Amino acid sequence: MNALAKDLNTLISSNRVRTDPEDLFAYSNDATFYFKKSMPDAVVLPESSEEVAHILKYAFHREIPVTPRGAGSGLSGGCTPVHGGIVIDMKRMRRVLELDRSNMTSEVEAGVVLSNFHRTVEKMGLFYPPDPQSMSVCTIGGNVATRAGGPRGVKYGTTERYVLGLEAVLSDGSIIKCGSKSVKNSAGYDITHLMTGSEGTLGVITKATLRLLSLPAARKTMVVICETTDQAAAIISEIIARGMVPAVLEFLQRGAVGLMNYYISPPLVADAEAYLLLQVDGTAAQVEAESAGIKDFCLQMKVRDVRIIEDEREAGSYWEARSALHPLIMRVFKRIITEDVSVPRNLLPEMVGSLTELSAALGINIGFSGHAGDGNVHPSILFAEVSPEMEEKAKAAVDLIIKKAIDLGGTISGEHGIGIHKSEYLPWQLGDVQIDLMKRIKNSFDPKNIMNPGKIWPEGDELRQ
Repeated sequence: MNALAKDLNTLISSNRVRTDPEDLFAYSNDATFYFKKSMPDAVVLPESSEEVAHILKYAFHREIPVTPRGAGSGLSGGCTPVHGGIVIDMKRMRRVLELDRSNMTSEVEAGVVLSNFHRTVEKMGLFYPPDPQSMSVCTIGGNVATRAGGPRGVKYGTTERYVLGLEAVLSDGSIIKCGSKSVKNSAGYDITHLMTGSEGTLGVITKATLRLLSLPAARKTMVVICETTDQAAAIISEIIARGMVPAVLEFLQRGAVGLMNYYISPPLVADAEAYLLLQVDGTAAQVEAESAGIKDFCLQMKVRDVRIIEDEREAGSYWEARSALHPLIMRVFKRIITEDVSVPRNLLPEMVGSLTELSAALGINIGFSGHAGDGNVHPSILFAEVSPEMEEKAKAAVDLIIKKAIDLGGTISGEHGIGIHKSEYLPWQLGDVQIDLMKRIKNSFDPKNIMNPGKIWPEGDELRQ
């Protein structure tokens, strides 16, 4: 046992400190496997905020890097420990501490798995909308740290909209509580939403106070089968412009539907160029009116077909298939680089058109799907084989995809965060003045730069003053 492990064993129970090479390897990356493996020196699994504080106080005095981690399901390299040090795995902190039905709020620990939380609140007739595709494994702390989104973002927004308050441990071991259970809060700087999306660079989120809604009384799934991708993109933009806002509005290509048919029962005929997968929700009357209105509009746009799925089991198979799409694609291709850009919704047709042109110009396979109802698309660069030539083309494609999103007034990340994957592109969107401001904020929270170093902006710039 090394000296670091011995010290950590004095801070928390020894069976919650990991230093075996097999364990460390498991924590060397998130769901992105194309970055260089970066092994931590130790992994700890705290069970309380106080234990997190003890670990951070120890690391602060010895200037040991610390990387907070939820489920490791991220797609930006955000919890990859690029400088070794200590990984703090939060999954043992998984209690729902309070469910206040009358105030429609809940307090949870950071390690609560999102799908478990959904089931818990829905049993009480309540609703927590954020629904990242990894919700069966991802944690609420990780969602908050990355401002995670999901398909329901088109109507309900992303995670930050539901965060009322946080408990967090700062780099020196100080525990802070920001925000409150009140819907309105105008007391000082908004530390709560500064921590939200900070990707573990300002501190470790240990608890979150979340806003809940009433569970919609009815839902209905629809499939729109489009002749072309341009037609699908135009329909998405016009549906929103006309005020017909579904809870979910997903864009899918033919190849994606072919893979999803492993789950869909009965399967879709996968011979159209593009498909839209929608869910409308609300009162029973609202659902009937909105689904009928969307169907009428789509038929006016000369789509091939519109299906309203009446059978709940069949409808469930569509959403199960959509959640499984990324791992299904990973079974087919050697490597996938999944992008995450957002553009104004009315410019979605132009963004989709540019992806088609880019794929043809570079001679590479770019599949794209996304939560297109809010302008968030996920172009995926698909590697049939990994080679230096393909790596070079993929890098060129990523550069052009991001440049196009920025040129259209969009953003380089809609929901995955920056991490390692997008760090070189952040100055393209924000410029040097804002990057410098962020670094000064980081220095105020973390003067020794131990909190998830090497993330959000490019390496090489000194953070300490």
